[in-house]
Amino acid sequence: MGSSMRKKKEKKKDFQKPKLRVGKTKAKADNFTDTSFKAKSIVLNQQSLTTAAPSSITQLTHYLSLASSSKSDTQRKDAMSYLVTRLSNAPSDSPGLPASTLLPKLLPLILDGSTAVRAQLIKLFKILPPMDVADRAESVILYTRAGMTHLATEIRDDALNVLEWLLDSTGDACVKCPGGWIKTLNSFMSMMGWTRDKSATSKWSSESKVTISNKANKSFARQLTLLAKFLKTGLDEENILKKRSLNDITFDSVTYMLPTVHDPFGYLNLFGPPRDEDGTAYMDSDSRRRVFQKRFREIVDKGAEDARRAGGETGRAGSTLAKVIREGMENFSSST
Repeated sequence: MGSSMRKKKEKKKDFQKPKLRVGKTKAKADNFTDTSFKAKSIVLNQQSLTTAAPSSITQLTHYLSLASSSKSDTQRKDAMSYLVTRLSNAPSDSPGLPASTLLPKLLPLILDGSTAVRAQLIKLFKILPPMDVADRAESVILYTRAGMTHLATEIRDDALNVLEWLLDSTGDACVKCPGGWIKTLNSFMSMMGWTRDKSATSKWSSESKVTISNKANKSFARQLTLLAKFLKTGLDEENILKKRSLNDITFDSVTYMLPTVHDPFGYLNLFGPPRDEDGTAYMDSDSRRRVFQKRFREIVDKGAEDARRAGGETGRAGSTLAKVIREGMENFSSST
């Protein structure tokens, strides 16, 4: 009897409307979930507030630090974009960061894994004054060689873009600097697979032939084109002063002025450590021709001929390379 009455009362509860009293909240449902949260805040005891905006040099230095040391690809790209925009649009008389400050920080980005960062880097390089870059060609070509022998194809291609910019902006400064001639040619040989096989009976290694299979893509043709441009810069004859009689000789003040380039006698290596053949600075075209004839001529001629036979874009690049070598070594004799 009692259990049946209790069951009836429980059933009636489902249909009874609860009476709400003024000032009291509505009862929460049985399946109610509490989703409230409390936001935490950080309170700084000391804050630096100033009404003066940071100077242009301070901002450039800050973004230069971000571009060279940030771990985020996006942050490095944005910092590089800011530097490119500010330096390209800055008036000539406005203070800015010199190449002596920018290059040591930005040269390692030649090996950066982000394609966007490397693209912005090349844009910034093209803004720098050529004279300032020529004084630091040795440092630039050092990182360029590291990029040319990198495992990633994209980094190798962008390193060639840096080398092309260096040749266009500084001329023969990159082939005259210590290590700029032999070490760069060694990097080309390693990148293109043109190496001698000293252990085998044949004169040429199989690697040099297998690498030619890359001719189908534009990367190999690009390598041939840049090698031809580099060789043309290093092998072309320099302007030699014509012989003059005593009556034609006049005082030339430019000859006795102070040098305007950085370390004008650096090629003599008066105070540096001893250099080997690879690290020597070859200042004249005759010495560069002699080294090329002795160590690289046979390898490059064979590679250019194989590329020429392939036809297409690679064939045209191979023909250009063969023409540059033929013209550059035309008046050279091994006895000189």
